[in-house]
Amino acid sequence: MTLSIPGFTTRRVRGAGDVVLNVAVGGSGSPIVLLHGFPETHVMWRHVAADLARDHTVICPDLRGYGASDKPVEADEHTYSKRTMAADVVAVAAGLGFDRFALAGHDRGALVAVRAGLDHPDAVTHLASLDVLPTLDMWDILRGADAKVAWHLYLMAQPPGVAEPMIAGASDAFFASFLDGWTSAPEAIPAEYRAEYLRASREAIPSIVADYRASAGIDLEHDREDRAAGVRLTMPTLVIQQDWGAELGYDAQALWSAWSDDLVHRTLHAGHFMAEESPERISAELRDLVAR
Repeated sequence: MTLSIPGFTTRRVRGAGDVVLNVAVGGSGSPIVLLHGFPETHVMWRHVAADLARDHTVICPDLRGYGASDKPVEADEHTYSKRTMAADVVAVAAGLGFDRFALAGHDRGALVAVRAGLDHPDAVTHLASLDVLPTLDMWDILRGADAKVAWHLYLMAQPPGVAEPMIAGASDAFFASFLDGWTSAPEAIPAEYRAEYLRASREAIPSIVADYRASAGIDLEHDREDRAAGVRLTMPTLVIQQDWGAELGYDAQALWSAWSDDLVHRTLHAGHFMAEESPERISAELRDLVAR
């Protein structure tokens, strides 16, 4: 059985084109959209969403290609571009009656959120990114042996038909390696949620790989175009990250400042799955963001 957030209503809402997303909605008030990361589904936000729903309408979709949302065949490089996935988010919010909304994303969802902020500044009122770098900067800082921390990016960047059968041959071991290796608090992902993430990922291998492949191609092109044109995030922006900069030798706040006119940057000493490992802190930070 597909898990959802307790107390939330699950709906099917049209995104961009003919793609329909699975969306959990709860609470009332000004809207906040929460986008999940890899290898998870919208239920990673269960603690944060329940808290925010006391004061806000909280919208938690499964991204296209993930969870119970549609998984269109990768027709071309645009099918899973962050630009297309951001258009999904704007369409879903509008379908629920909101033309403007705060937006937070974790991991892959953060890349979608950033693209939405760049492409749709009139729709995104506040933006939060949890534990990623913008695509352009991410590829630039991965150098030499240190790049082994992101080995999966290189695997899934390969042409169609390379990574997919390799992952399918050991899917649970592949996806579990991230759930186990990226957390500092394994108990934050109970067995039933771990099983849900593994099941959902196992059933979405082609679309997950297509999402990652786009980040080594069309997403990178879009970031380069925006950098050259001086396109920036104009809304209040919050970035929360582990201290990867100390390990890999870069200044995360400086990288983000090149993209944002109104930035708050936080370093959080927790694992990657911070919305599950430190939900009270994440919820408090998001509340502070939308109050700006």
